Amino acid sequence: MRKWTALLLALAMTLSLAACGSSGNQENASDMPASASGSAAEETPAPTDTETPAAAPAEDPAESGTSATGDPGSVLIAYFSWSGNTEQVAQIIQQETGGDLFEIAPATAYTDDYNELLDIAQQEQSDNARPELAGQVENWEQYDTIFVGYPNWWSDAPMAVYTFLESYDWSGKTLVPFNTSASGGFGRSLSGLEESASGAAVLEGISFTERTLGDAQSEVTAWLDELGLAVPTTLDELHTALKAFKDNDMSAKVYGNAPGSTIPMSTGFDEWCWGQNIFYAGFGFTNWPNDVCNDLVLQKDGKCRFVCAEDNYRKAVTYFHDWYAEGLMDVEMFSQDTNQLLAKGAQGYLGVSTWWYIEELMGDYSKDYVFLPVLDGPDGTHNVTVRTGGGTNSGNLNVTNKCQSPANLLKFFDQWYDGETVMQLQYGPIGVFFTEQDANGKWKSITEEEAKAKYNKGAGELKSTYEVWGPKLILSEYYDKYFYMEDRAIERLTDLKDFWMPFVDDTTTYPIDCVFTSEELDTIDRYRADFENAVSEQEGLWLKDGGPSDDEWSAYLDTLTNSCGMDKLLEVYQNAYDRYKANV
Repeated sequence: MRKWTALLLALAMTLSLAACGSSGNQENASDMPASASGSAAEETPAPTDTETPAAAPAEDPAESGTSATGDPGSVLIAYFSWSGNTEQVAQIIQQETGGDLFEIAPATAYTDDYNELLDIAQQEQSDNARPELAGQVENWEQYDTIFVGYPNWWSDAPMAVYTFLESYDWSGKTLVPFNTSASGGFGRSLSGLEESASGAAVLEGISFTERTLGDAQSEVTAWLDELGLAVPTTLDELHTALKAFKDNDMSAKVYGNAPGSTIPMSTGFDEWCWGQNIFYAGFGFTNWPNDVCNDLVLQKDGKCRFVCAEDNYRKAVTYFHDWYAEGLMDVEMFSQDTNQLLAKGAQGYLGVSTWWYIEELMGDYSKDYVFLPVLDGPDGTHNVTVRTGGGTNSGNLNVTNKCQSPANLLKFFDQWYDGETVMQLQYGPIGVFFTEQDANGKWKSITEEEAKAKYNKGAGELKSTYEVWGPKLILSEYYDKYFYMEDRAIERLTDLKDFWMPFVDDTTTYPIDCVFTSEELDTIDRYRADFENAVSEQEGLWLKDGGPSDDEWSAYLDTLTNSCGMDKLLEVYQNAYDRYKANV
């Protein structure tokens, strides 16, 4: 089992690519089979796939060079196998990575007579031969990572493997070797691979003997984990992984759930911390719901813009519609609430999801999930836009003309800003969420384990039960004076710093304390809700049904401008910011 994930993004790596630094196990030379003459094979290792020779491949040589099991991806497992052992390892790698299989088969099959094979293999090495192959890899350009497997023949790879290597352009590719042997490991083959696959990055491989082949499944798993090949760095790579999760029914095969229960990716729809829009970073933005106005972004130059009206937004919804159409995104993403998502995680249905905290989302399966970094989009770029917000809750206190004593009401709410009171409003009451004080009077929050033991809830669920959505202000100094930051918050902040902040090109945010005139507030009241609803509704339709065509996009922009006041809203927010900036 393997793992990945990203902050707010958990990805179960059950059938994925990852990898290790083990160079394999090598037995003593005395355990090697004897050569045809009966002498010890230490100096002249005989060909072996680590088992008694079986028959030559039975399939038609003309068909054996065809690629692939499953949908094409970015991973190829190419192998030469005479007795079947290298093929066995190749199949394990395929199961783990979801990659495509390709058999390196000579046009003229080798003899199934072991002694004759010894002579043929030795002669081919002496001649530095390049045997003709039965087939070629289709769509070579689509593969980024190529595993190459072979037996040890006379301390080298079979010459057919070199034919394969020299038949393709390896520029920008990653080559990962694996082999089977009696005791010679890779022998001198690695230098030959590097020379023949010029331009490839060659990673540390793994080698098996007859004795270690029985543990090949666990060894391959550990090897892939260590190498970390399967951690996606691009949206396209994640797309390949999602298809592997679906095609191999991860939930059923790994966790024993009902066949077909795997949900490759499940999120909310444009939710502020668990929506699919997190992945839009690969298109240059993340349009999280904003405290000021959804999709509003302030640039470094001080100019406001709406990302929902830009070409990159159009590209993003078009791109992710393809995922939805392929059955890779949860059909319930547009309607489910957090409890429904958490229930799916707790049952081991999810391959990829978005959430703050892995343990909270995945429960008993959390050990199999990790964070992913921000993923590059199709054009190789990314950007994370910073969301306006923080410890200030604005717009949660209103005093109407029916209030008989505004001064007393304000005195009442003034108490809400006391450090210890804010602590309880945000997290939960003393005695429930906060259970212990240190010598300086600082409160310690309940641990995950304590919360589950006492309340059968995670710490986050317990917080949600008691949190009060009212006026409050959480100052950094409160964590020094009144209470300790909860462990999971520290973990989230660390993950944000490590996984997300390196991908933030601009930390500029629209100030939440901009002051609007009464006329500007009227404009916001008139248009904002309709504008946000129109954007959200259309985005959902495009994700589900496809689009937008040129005509649809034009009509959409016309609606936002002429019916939903997009230009008027933009003018309001720009003017308010300009005044704010002038007075700072």
